[in-house]
Amino acid sequence: MVREGPRTTPLIGETADGVGWREAYNSWVRNLYYAIKPALPRPAQIALRRWLVRQQRKRCGAVWPIDERAGAVPAGWPGWPEEKRFALVLTHDVDTATGHARCGDLSRLEEALGFRSSFNFVPERYAVSPELRRDLAARGFEVGVHGLRHDGRLYQSREVFRERAARINATLREWGAVGFRSPAMHHRLDWIGDLQIRYDASTFDTDPFEPQADGVQTIFPFRVTGPGGASSYLELPYTLPQDFTLFVLMREQGIDIWKKKLDWIAARGGMALVNVHPDYMCFNGETPGREEYPARYYAAFLQYVKERHGGAYWHVLPRDLARHLSEPSGKAGRAAQGGGRQERAEVRV
Repeated sequence: MVREGPRTTPLIGETADGVGWREAYNSWVRNLYYAIKPALPRPAQIALRRWLVRQQRKRCGAVWPIDERAGAVPAGWPGWPEEKRFALVLTHDVDTATGHARCGDLSRLEEALGFRSSFNFVPERYAVSPELRRDLAARGFEVGVHGLRHDGRLYQSREVFRERAARINATLREWGAVGFRSPAMHHRLDWIGDLQIRYDASTFDTDPFEPQADGVQTIFPFRVTGPGGASSYLELPYTLPQDFTLFVLMREQGIDIWKKKLDWIAARGGMALVNVHPDYMCFNGETPGREEYPARYYAAFLQYVKERHGGAYWHVLPRDLARHLSEPSGKAGRAAQGGGRQERAEVRV
Protein backbone atom coordinates (compact mmCIF):
# COMPACT_ATOMS: atom_id res chain seq x y z
CA MET A 1 0.00 0.00 0.00
CA VAL A 2 1.48 3.33 -1.08
CA ARG A 3 0.59 6.54 0.70
CA GLU A 4 1.61 9.94 -0.57
CA GLY A 5 0.90 13.40 0.77
CA PRO A 6 -0.53 14.16 4.22
CA ARG A 7 -0.35 11.41 6.81
CA THR A 8 -3.52 9.34 6.95
CA THR A 9 -2.69 6.41 9.26
CA PRO A 10 0.33 5.45 11.33
CA LEU A 11 3.14 3.96 9.25
CA ILE A 12 5.07 2.44 12.16
CA GLY A 13 4.72 -1.31 12.64
CA GLU A 14 2.80 -1.91 9.44
CA THR A 15 1.56 -5.47 9.06
CA ALA A 16 1.55 -7.66 5.97
CA ASP A 17 -1.96 -6.57 4.98
CA GLY A 18 -0.95 -2.90 5.09
CA VAL A 19 -2.53 -2.10 8.45
CA GLY A 20 -0.28 -0.55 11.09
CA TRP A 21 -0.27 -2.19 14.50
CA ARG A 22 -1.32 1.13 16.04
CA GLU A 23 -4.30 1.29 13.74
CA ALA A 24 -5.18 -2.31 14.51
CA TYR A 25 -4.88 -1.61 18.24
CA ASN A 26 -7.01 1.53 17.99
CA SER A 27 -9.62 -0.43 16.05
CA TRP A 28 -9.70 -3.06 18.81
CA VAL A 29 -10.11 -0.38 21.48
CA ARG A 30 -12.92 1.30 19.52
CA ASN A 31 -14.75 -1.96 19.06
CA LEU A 32 -14.44 -2.70 22.78
CA TYR A 33 -15.68 0.77 23.71
CA TYR A 34 -18.74 0.54 21.49
CA ALA A 35 -19.47 -2.93 22.82
CA ILE A 36 -19.68 -1.66 26.41
CA LYS A 37 -21.01 1.83 25.61
CA PRO A 38 -24.72 0.83 25.89
CA ALA A 39 -24.09 -0.21 29.51
CA LEU A 40 -22.64 3.21 30.43
CA PRO A 41 -25.16 5.89 31.40
CA ARG A 42 -24.83 8.95 29.17
CA PRO A 43 -23.73 11.22 32.07
CA ALA A 44 -20.96 8.74 32.87
CA GLN A 45 -19.81 8.74 29.23
CA ILE A 46 -19.61 12.54 29.18
CA ALA A 47 -17.86 12.71 32.56
CA LEU A 48 -15.26 10.20 31.38
CA ARG A 49 -14.65 12.04 28.14
CA ARG A 50 -14.32 15.37 29.93
CA TRP A 51 -11.72 13.91 32.27
CA LEU A 52 -9.78 12.45 29.34
CA VAL A 53 -9.89 15.72 27.45
CA ARG A 54 -8.53 17.62 30.45
CA GLN A 55 -5.60 15.23 30.69
CA GLN A 56 -4.90 15.34 26.96
CA ARG A 57 -5.13 19.11 26.73
CA LYS A 58 -2.22 19.50 29.13
CA ARG A 59 0.04 17.65 26.69
CA CYS A 60 -1.03 18.82 23.24
CA GLY A 61 -0.49 22.57 23.24
CA ALA A 62 2.13 22.26 20.49
CA VAL A 63 -0.30 20.69 18.02
CA TRP A 64 -3.77 21.91 19.05
CA PRO A 65 -5.67 23.96 18.12
CA ILE A 66 -2.90 24.81 15.67
CA ASP A 67 -0.36 22.43 14.21
CA GLU A 68 2.06 24.65 12.29
CA ARG A 69 2.96 21.77 9.98
CA ALA A 70 -0.58 21.78 8.62
CA GLY A 71 -0.13 25.25 7.14
CA ALA A 72 2.34 24.19 4.44
CA VAL A 73 0.97 24.89 0.96
CA PRO A 74 1.01 21.76 -1.27
CA ALA A 75 3.16 21.95 -4.38
CA GLY A 76 1.08 22.76 -7.42
CA TRP A 77 -1.73 24.23 -5.36
CA PRO A 78 -3.93 26.23 -7.80
CA GLY A 79 -5.32 28.71 -5.27
CA TRP A 80 -8.93 29.69 -4.66
CA PRO A 81 -11.33 31.18 -7.24
CA GLU A 82 -11.58 34.94 -7.70
CA GLU A 83 -8.23 35.32 -5.96
CA LYS A 84 -9.87 34.78 -2.57
CA ARG A 85 -7.41 34.33 0.26
CA PHE A 86 -9.06 31.27 1.84
CA ALA A 87 -12.13 29.04 1.62
CA LEU A 88 -14.96 28.83 4.14
CA VAL A 89 -16.96 25.59 4.35
CA LEU A 90 -19.80 25.10 6.85
CA THR A 91 -20.97 21.57 7.65
CA HIS A 92 -23.30 19.93 10.17
CA ASP A 93 -23.49 16.35 11.39
CA VAL A 94 -27.02 15.58 12.55
CA ASP A 95 -26.40 12.77 15.02
CA THR A 96 -29.85 12.24 16.52
CA ALA A 97 -33.57 12.88 16.08
CA THR A 98 -33.13 15.88 18.39
CA GLY A 99 -30.63 17.40 15.96
CA HIS A 100 -32.95 16.60 13.06
CA ALA A 101 -35.71 18.61 14.76
CA ARG A 102 -33.35 21.60 15.12
CA CYS A 103 -32.17 21.77 11.51
CA GLY A 104 -34.79 24.38 10.69
CA ASP A 105 -33.56 26.70 13.44
CA LEU A 106 -29.93 26.25 12.41
CA SER A 107 -30.54 26.75 8.69
CA ARG A 108 -32.57 29.90 9.35
CA LEU A 109 -29.79 31.27 11.56
CA GLU A 110 -27.28 30.81 8.75
CA GLU A 111 -29.66 32.06 6.08
CA ALA A 112 -30.31 35.28 8.01
CA LEU A 113 -26.56 35.96 8.03
CA GLY A 114 -26.10 35.15 4.34
CA PHE A 115 -24.52 31.70 4.69
CA ARG A 116 -25.31 28.21 3.41
CA SER A 117 -24.04 24.83 4.65
CA SER A 118 -24.19 21.07 4.30
CA PHE A 119 -26.36 18.92 6.59
CA ASN A 120 -25.25 15.29 6.99
CA PHE A 121 -27.96 12.88 8.13
CA VAL A 122 -27.74 9.33 9.53
CA PRO A 123 -29.97 7.15 7.30
CA GLU A 124 -30.76 4.26 9.67
CA ARG A 125 -30.69 5.87 13.13
CA TYR A 126 -33.77 8.09 12.93
CA ALA A 127 -36.37 9.03 10.35
CA VAL A 128 -34.89 11.52 7.89
CA SER A 129 -37.68 13.71 6.57
CA PRO A 130 -37.87 13.91 2.76
CA GLU A 131 -39.65 17.24 3.21
CA LEU A 132 -36.72 18.61 5.22
CA ARG A 133 -34.23 17.42 2.64
CA ARG A 134 -36.21 19.01 -0.18
CA ASP A 135 -36.64 22.25 1.76
CA LEU A 136 -32.92 22.52 2.49
CA ALA A 137 -32.04 21.84 -1.13
CA ALA A 138 -34.57 24.38 -2.40
CA ARG A 139 -33.02 27.05 -0.16
CA GLY A 140 -29.48 26.42 -1.40
CA PHE A 141 -28.21 24.07 1.29
CA GLU A 142 -26.58 20.68 0.70
CA VAL A 143 -27.54 17.26 2.05
CA GLY A 144 -24.94 14.57 2.74
CA VAL A 145 -24.74 11.16 4.40
CA HIS A 146 -23.33 10.66 7.90
CA GLY A 147 -22.48 6.97 8.26
CA LEU A 148 -25.34 4.50 8.36
CA ARG A 149 -26.39 3.80 11.96
CA HIS A 150 -23.92 5.85 14.02
CA ASP A 151 -23.19 2.82 16.19
CA GLY A 152 -19.38 2.74 15.97
CA ARG A 153 -19.32 -0.46 13.92
CA LEU A 154 -18.91 0.86 10.39
CA TYR A 155 -15.20 -0.04 10.35
CA GLN A 156 -15.49 -3.16 12.51
CA SER A 157 -14.22 -5.30 9.63
CA ARG A 158 -13.79 -5.14 5.86
CA GLU A 159 -16.84 -7.33 5.42
CA VAL A 160 -19.01 -5.13 7.61
CA PHE A 161 -17.90 -2.03 5.74
CA ARG A 162 -18.61 -3.55 2.34
CA GLU A 163 -22.10 -4.62 3.41
CA ARG A 164 -22.91 -1.20 4.83
CA ALA A 165 -21.29 0.62 1.91
CA ALA A 166 -23.90 -0.92 -0.39
CA ARG A 167 -26.69 0.60 1.73
CA ILE A 168 -24.87 3.92 2.03
CA ASN A 169 -24.51 4.04 -1.75
CA ALA A 170 -28.24 3.37 -2.13
CA THR A 171 -28.94 6.31 0.18
CA LEU A 172 -26.54 8.55 -1.71
CA ARG A 173 -28.42 7.79 -4.92
CA GLU A 174 -31.82 8.27 -3.31
CA TRP A 175 -30.88 11.62 -1.81
CA GLY A 176 -28.85 12.83 -4.77
CA ALA A 177 -25.94 13.34 -2.38
CA VAL A 178 -22.25 13.31 -3.27
CA GLY A 179 -20.65 13.76 0.17
CA PHE A 180 -19.99 11.49 3.15
CA ARG A 181 -18.66 11.77 6.68
CA SER A 182 -18.10 8.89 9.10
CA PRO A 183 -19.51 9.06 12.62
CA ALA A 184 -16.95 9.93 15.30
CA MET A 185 -14.49 10.73 12.49
CA HIS A 186 -13.48 7.09 12.18
CA HIS A 187 -11.88 6.51 8.81
CA ARG A 188 -10.05 4.14 6.51
CA LEU A 189 -9.45 6.15 3.37
CA ASP A 190 -8.85 3.04 1.31
CA TRP A 191 -12.20 1.52 2.35
CA ILE A 192 -14.06 4.80 1.80
CA GLY A 193 -13.19 4.34 -1.87
CA ASP A 194 -16.06 1.81 -1.96
CA LEU A 195 -18.51 4.71 -1.70
CA GLN A 196 -19.93 6.48 -4.74
CA ILE A 197 -18.98 9.95 -3.60
CA ARG A 198 -17.35 13.10 -4.87
CA TYR A 199 -15.86 13.90 -1.47
CA ASP A 200 -15.34 12.56 2.05
CA ALA A 201 -15.01 14.69 5.19
CA SER A 202 -14.01 12.12 7.84
CA THR A 203 -10.59 13.54 8.73
CA PHE A 204 -9.08 16.64 10.35
CA ASP A 205 -5.84 18.55 10.30
CA THR A 206 -5.25 18.09 14.03
CA ASP A 207 -7.53 16.87 16.80
CA PRO A 208 -5.91 14.80 19.56
CA PHE A 209 -9.26 14.46 21.32
CA GLU A 210 -10.87 12.26 18.68
CA PRO A 211 -11.04 8.46 19.19
CA GLN A 212 -8.95 8.00 16.02
CA ALA A 213 -6.62 10.92 16.47
CA ASP A 214 -4.42 10.58 13.37
CA GLY A 215 -4.62 14.06 11.90
CA VAL A 216 -3.74 14.51 8.24
CA GLN A 217 -1.61 17.57 9.03
CA THR A 218 -2.95 19.83 6.29
CA ILE A 219 -5.53 22.61 6.06
CA PHE A 220 -5.91 22.00 2.32
CA PRO A 221 -8.13 19.51 0.47
CA PHE A 222 -6.38 16.55 -1.10
CA ARG A 223 -7.30 13.80 -3.50
CA VAL A 224 -7.41 10.14 -2.46
CA THR A 225 -6.78 7.61 -5.21
CA GLY A 226 -7.20 3.85 -4.93
CA PRO A 227 -4.98 1.13 -6.42
CA GLY A 228 -4.59 1.63 -10.15
CA GLY A 229 -6.74 4.73 -9.97
CA ALA A 230 -9.80 2.52 -9.48
CA SER A 231 -11.46 5.04 -7.17
CA SER A 232 -10.86 8.70 -6.54
CA TYR A 233 -12.47 11.26 -4.30
CA LEU A 234 -11.57 14.53 -2.62
CA GLU A 235 -10.82 14.53 1.10
CA LEU A 236 -11.97 17.62 3.01
CA PRO A 237 -10.54 17.62 6.55
CA TYR A 238 -12.22 19.78 9.13
CA THR A 239 -9.80 22.43 10.28
CA LEU A 240 -11.66 24.21 13.11
CA PRO A 241 -12.29 22.39 16.40
CA GLN A 242 -15.67 20.72 16.66
CA ASP A 243 -18.35 22.46 18.71
CA PHE A 244 -18.93 19.36 20.86
CA THR A 245 -15.27 19.33 21.87
CA LEU A 246 -15.12 23.04 22.65
CA PHE A 247 -18.43 23.71 24.33
CA VAL A 248 -19.58 20.36 25.76
CA LEU A 249 -16.36 18.59 26.71
CA MET A 250 -14.08 21.58 27.38
CA ARG A 251 -16.97 23.83 28.44
CA GLU A 252 -15.47 26.88 26.77
CA GLN A 253 -17.53 30.02 27.38
CA GLY A 254 -16.75 31.79 24.13
CA ILE A 255 -15.37 31.48 20.60
CA ASP A 256 -11.80 32.70 21.09
CA ILE A 257 -10.33 29.37 19.94
CA TRP A 258 -12.44 29.41 16.78
CA LYS A 259 -11.35 32.99 16.03
CA LYS A 260 -7.68 32.25 16.61
CA LYS A 261 -7.71 29.21 14.35
CA LEU A 262 -9.74 30.95 11.64
CA ASP A 263 -7.28 33.86 11.52
CA TRP A 264 -4.37 31.44 11.29
CA ILE A 265 -5.99 29.52 8.40
CA ALA A 266 -6.82 32.75 6.58
CA ALA A 267 -3.21 33.94 6.85
CA ARG A 268 -2.02 30.70 5.25
CA GLY A 269 -4.61 30.56 2.49
CA GLY A 270 -6.14 27.28 3.59
CA MET A 271 -9.63 25.87 3.99
CA ALA A 272 -11.60 26.82 7.09
CA LEU A 273 -14.01 23.91 7.46
CA VAL A 274 -16.14 23.68 10.60
CA ASN A 275 -18.42 20.89 11.80
CA VAL A 276 -21.28 22.09 14.00
CA HIS A 277 -24.00 19.83 15.44
CA PRO A 278 -27.57 21.09 15.87
CA ASP A 279 -27.99 18.30 18.46
CA TYR A 280 -25.96 20.28 20.99
CA MET A 281 -27.19 23.79 20.20
CA CYS A 282 -29.72 25.65 22.31
CA PHE A 283 -31.91 28.04 20.32
CA ASN A 284 -34.32 30.86 21.12
CA GLY A 285 -32.56 31.97 24.28
CA GLU A 286 -33.42 28.84 26.23
CA THR A 287 -31.17 27.66 29.06
CA PRO A 288 -28.66 25.12 27.70
CA GLY A 289 -28.88 21.58 29.00
CA ARG A 290 -25.96 19.47 30.23
CA GLU A 291 -24.83 18.69 26.66
CA GLU A 292 -25.81 21.94 24.99
CA TYR A 293 -24.38 25.37 24.29
CA PRO A 294 -26.04 28.63 23.18
CA ALA A 295 -26.59 28.94 19.43
CA ARG A 296 -25.39 32.53 19.79
CA TYR A 297 -21.82 31.19 19.91
CA TYR A 298 -22.14 29.96 16.34
CA ALA A 299 -23.93 33.13 15.27
CA ALA A 300 -21.09 35.16 16.78
CA PHE A 301 -18.57 33.09 14.85
CA LEU A 302 -20.36 33.77 11.55
CA GLN A 303 -20.54 37.46 12.38
CA TYR A 304 -16.81 37.44 13.09
CA VAL A 305 -16.12 35.80 9.73
CA LYS A 306 -18.03 38.56 7.95
CA GLU A 307 -16.61 41.45 9.93
CA ARG A 308 -12.98 40.33 10.19
CA HIS A 309 -12.57 38.65 6.80
CA GLY A 310 -15.29 40.12 4.60
CA GLY A 311 -14.36 39.89 0.92
CA ALA A 312 -11.36 37.64 1.58
CA TYR A 313 -13.02 34.21 1.66
CA TRP A 314 -14.67 31.93 -0.86
CA HIS A 315 -17.82 30.71 0.85
CA VAL A 316 -18.62 27.41 -0.80
CA LEU A 317 -20.60 24.23 -0.24
CA PRO A 318 -18.43 21.11 -0.01
CA ARG A 319 -19.98 19.59 -3.14
CA ASP A 320 -19.11 22.72 -5.15
CA LEU A 321 -15.60 22.80 -3.73
CA ALA A 322 -15.13 19.18 -4.78
CA ARG A 323 -16.53 19.92 -8.24
CA HIS A 324 -14.24 22.90 -8.69
CA LEU A 325 -11.12 21.00 -7.65
CA SER A 326 -12.03 18.14 -9.98
CA GLU A 327 -12.03 20.43 -13.00
CA PRO A 328 -8.82 20.70 -15.04
CA SER A 329 -8.34 24.35 -14.10
CA GLY A 330 -8.57 23.74 -10.37
CA LYS A 331 -7.58 20.15 -9.86
CA ALA A 332 -6.28 19.19 -6.44
CA GLY A 333 -3.48 16.76 -6.66
CA ARG A 334 -1.88 17.92 -9.92
CA ALA A 335 1.23 18.07 -7.78
CA ALA A 336 4.81 18.35 -8.86
CA GLN A 337 7.00 15.30 -8.55
CA GLY A 338 9.04 15.39 -5.38
CA GLY A 339 9.44 14.05 -1.89
CA GLY A 340 7.97 15.16 1.39
CA ARG A 341 4.57 14.45 2.76
CA GLN A 342 3.40 18.04 2.63
CA GLU A 343 4.58 18.56 -0.94
CA ARG A 344 1.65 16.80 -2.55
CA ALA A 345 -2.08 17.29 -2.58
CA GLU A 346 -2.74 13.62 -3.26
CA VAL A 347 -2.83 10.38 -1.30
CA ARG A 348 -2.64 6.93 -2.86
CA VAL A 349 -4.09 4.12 -0.76
